[in-house]
Amino acid sequence: MDYAQQQRDPAKHMLGITIVILLHALIIYALVTGLARKVVEVIKKPIETKIVEEAKPPPPPETPPPPPPKLSTPPPPFIPPPEVQIAVPPPPAATITAVTTTPPPPVAAIVPTAPPTTHAPVRIAPVIDAAHSCSKPDYPPASVRAEETGTVTLRFLIDLDGRAIKSEVVRSSGHKRLDEAARAALSLCKFKPGTVDGKPEQSWAPIQYVWKLE
Repeated sequence: MDYAQQQRDPAKHMLGITIVILLHALIIYALVTGLARKVVEVIKKPIETKIVEEAKPPPPPETPPPPPPKLSTPPPPFIPPPEVQIAVPPPPAATITAVTTTPPPPVAAIVPTAPPTTHAPVRIAPVIDAAHSCSKPDYPPASVRAEETGTVTLRFLIDLDGRAIKSEVVRSSGHKRLDEAARAALSLCKFKPGTVDGKPEQSWAPIQYVWKLE
């Protein structure tokens, strides 16, 4: 081809340059927007594959073995019992023995004894001594004006010498003035002490006194 013919095709040369520029611009745009990276990621993504196994039918159930046959036990052998011989002793010879009877020992006679007698002690209560009698209790003037009467029961503890060492009102006459007047006067009396089997002892002597207006 001559130089003149090359000068006649400038349009084709410009078209090729334009195409090259567009390809470069497209690559630059893809790099800027991340399109190339997305394409690479799509290419790099692995392909998942699944293997589906064919379901196998379950095995048939096992048949249990038949039971062993029952064997009948033979009867035990017969063993004859042993013969036992018992020796019988000869009868004893007749003997005569003398039997003597001894009388039992004499029993001592038991004589019942009488129980001992218990002596009950004899007690005598003390009394007022008539030879040394005390004076009659005076009527309290207030009781006379009030016309108070009644019977008072007293008791006195008499010592061994016949004196009253303690006195108590056993039953009141109903008026305290009359009770106190009788106890004060009669405690000055002389008594015969009480005795036990004739021996003097300290004991109580009951006395009643009647208050009566005359």
